[in-house]
Amino acid sequence: MSAIDTRGVSRDSLFLMADISIEGGEAGRVKVRNLSDTGMMGDGPVAVARGKQVTVELRNIGAVGGTVAWTRGNRFGIAFDRMIESKRARVPLGDGSERAPIYARPAVDPEPDPVDPSRLRKI
Repeated sequence: MSAIDTRGVSRDSLFLMADISIEGGEAGRVKVRNLSDTGMMGDGPVAVARGKQVTVELRNIGAVGGTVAWTRGNRFGIAFDRMIESKRARVPLGDGSERAPIYARPAVDPEPDPVDPSRLRKI
């Protein structure tokens, strides 16, 4: 996909972490700043260079191969080797039966934790 101009493809701005493996053995953890079906922008202290082959492990999607299209400081763009369903990365982890950690819940919890009646203060 690196030969195709994909700048007009719809991107989904988000913030999630991903593991990246770079051709030649280096690996690291990076922030995914935006994601589309054809590529992503990453941010992190990994030594990528334009033209390098990489593999990115994306949440709910799995390992995706690609080529580094550009670099600017700690930020870089990756053109994926195949199309993905980028919206799947936004789906919460798990089957929905377990609750998200408190820091990942919305400010107003639609499913508050059950209250143990023995811990209530009697008035």
